[in-house]
Amino acid sequence: MRIVVVGAGEVGSYVAQILSEEGNTVSVVELDAKKLHHLAEELDVLAVEGSGSHPHILREAGIRKADLLVAVTASDEVNLVACLLAKQHGVERTIARIQSRNLREMDARELREAMQADTIIDPDEETAHEIMDLLSYPGATDVTVMAEGEVVVVGAKLTTDAPWANRRLADIAEEYEPDWDFLVAVLTRGGKTRIPRADTTLEPGDLLRVVCKRRARGTLLPLLGLAPGAHRRVMLLGGGRTAEIVGQRLAERHAEVVLIERNLERAQELSEDLDGVLVIHGDITDAELLESEDVGNFDAVIALTGKDDANILACLYAKSLGASETIAVLHNLALRTLLRDVGIDVALSPRTASANGVLRYVRGGVAQVATYLSGDFEVIEAEVKEGSPAEGAVVSKLGLPKDVLIGAYVRDGKPQIGRGRSELRNRDHIVVFARPDTVDEVKRFFG
Repeated sequence: MRIVVVGAGEVGSYVAQILSEEGNTVSVVELDAKKLHHLAEELDVLAVEGSGSHPHILREAGIRKADLLVAVTASDEVNLVACLLAKQHGVERTIARIQSRNLREMDARELREAMQADTIIDPDEETAHEIMDLLSYPGATDVTVMAEGEVVVVGAKLTTDAPWANRRLADIAEEYEPDWDFLVAVLTRGGKTRIPRADTTLEPGDLLRVVCKRRARGTLLPLLGLAPGAHRRVMLLGGGRTAEIVGQRLAERHAEVVLIERNLERAQELSEDLDGVLVIHGDITDAELLESEDVGNFDAVIALTGKDDANILACLYAKSLGASETIAVLHNLALRTLLRDVGIDVALSPRTASANGVLRYVRGGVAQVATYLSGDFEVIEAEVKEGSPAEGAVVSKLGLPKDVLIGAYVRDGKPQIGRGRSELRNRDHIVVFARPDTVDEVKRFFG
């Protein structure tokens, strides 16, 4: 596939990396020469300096032969103009990042249609959605809800005192025969990620991704060493748009929410807009302020500013005072190893949320795609098509690649964990774990 990515910032560079590593022909358009030079050194892409709103720049990037345009600059207007120009050059599909609330609302629908943006992605909204899922699964490193909520993929580090620690998967599985409610799908240990086998012994510190029926959430979490329940006292550090969305949703759930914002004008605006949220004007790195607001007694402290150093420092201080869980939004992915080492519980990035939206189109025919900051597996939700090799087939006889696992399937609204003996049918929704280089082959099996 030929793809033009407009914008080489945090989101665009990550999208370009994923797409180029999969063998797509990728061009990247960026105004900032320094960003562009760095990207060109790291990736096998065509780098074009200039604005995505200029026709001659897009032509230089190969827009006439492109199948897809992904416009993810910080300017909504540039992204929309790039979509219009792409359509005028015959591009089949356009994806635009839109951050402005006014441009996403119904009143702007005619404008979006006129600019021919087929798909809208919003990193702030997607990041807020990830945070809300995490707050419902205390201690999890990531949560992916699939199949209309019937299947959940929970990422978590196995604790020392977890019932599953130092046990073989075969022995664990035997306890839950014949109808499993969950399955350890992917294991990361020592920086290496793989699909574990029956003879694998789980060790404390292993990062597991477990596919689980929704109803079994309360049973699964204690087995991983996590406490079931939801966070009720939450402190938000930073008052950007993601924090505003999270604050509003938590208030609607009647949680106790405190938000700290450095900019006085923005703090006043949030105070007026967010009913049920206590907004405080102050610096999130001010230790005296955090201590005076009793940061150590919050169930979750979430740092959401655009500055990684401030997010990290604030979370570390909150953790030192006893905060149950800390979540840091991270923009420089090189720092994620540091966060694990110093004890910050979860690192999130707007990059993955945006990339997942793009990959849904690139993958073709899939309902959902989830990628992770740690580990090189994707989780894909797809439907078994009539006449495909998977229809009527038993999973163990399908001949799937080694690095592919059918974690679950949903039939008539009822979830089932994937087993070797499972027989798939037309219109089953399947949840598949696969490495990116096997995705095309996987899609062939399911039509």
